[in-house]
Amino acid sequence: MRTQTTILLLLVTWTCIDGYRPVVIVHGIFDGPKQFKTLVLFINKTHPGTEVTVVDMYKNMCSLKPLWKQVQAFQRAIEPIIRKAHDGVHLLCFSQGGLICRALLSTMPDHNIHTFIALSSPLAGQFGDTYYLRQVFPDCVKDTVFLVCYNRVGQRVSICQYWNDPHHRSSYLKNNRFLPLLNGDIPHNNMTSWKQNFLRIKKLVLIGGPDDGVITPWQSSHFGFYDTEELVVEMQNQEFYRNDTFGLKTLSSRGDIALCLRPGVKHTHWHSNFTVFTECIEKWLT
Repeated sequence: MRTQTTILLLLVTWTCIDGYRPVVIVHGIFDGPKQFKTLVLFINKTHPGTEVTVVDMYKNMCSLKPLWKQVQAFQRAIEPIIRKAHDGVHLLCFSQGGLICRALLSTMPDHNIHTFIALSSPLAGQFGDTYYLRQVFPDCVKDTVFLVCYNRVGQRVSICQYWNDPHHRSSYLKNNRFLPLLNGDIPHNNMTSWKQNFLRIKKLVLIGGPDDGVITPWQSSHFGFYDTEELVVEMQNQEFYRNDTFGLKTLSSRGDIALCLRPGVKHTHWHSNFTVFTECIEKWLT
């Protein structure tokens, strides 16, 4: 009888050790859950039994809706998953989805997100002539997009809310109602609480690479961005890092930022590349 009890206790212990936290995936601009079938297969193959949810909302063209509106909807969808997961949840967010997740983490008090994985996301903004830009503004080049984006009408389009023109900084700060607030570039009453909320995460994983072809500069996926000469200023020299406005420097001092740089990966391939998964993502999904 004692032997049977011991075996039962060992089985329970092994089950607890082998259990994986739920994973919530937030898609990027112009896509939806179907683009993440391969990634879900990767997770199921390597971590059997993991509960994986790809949030099914604001797909395809609807991903151009205002970001604060999307943040509120994604939060409502994720909250039931968080409430059930007493040991925490991993948040894996691709491209524009990384910005949605940043805002969600900052504005959601008492969340239990364990790891935030930002997969090729324009975390410090976007400034480049890309296929995606031509899809939204076919008659514009990067030097003129600010004319469309930095006004009340333009701010109804998601990409405009993280369009960061280094040559029109004052217009960006005055008229962009999303990214400057997240970065703390515009002082506001919620800065302290947003920072506290963001710092509830245990690990921040930043994934990107020089051959992405969409995120511009690609270092934005690692919180780097252009100066007025379009030279890249790395994360540690960004003003929001030095001033620790939303907690990035604190995370770094805690040793809780992991960078993964992978050359040779195009933007739409990050979530279906098995090498990216094994080298940049898998170990953080325990």
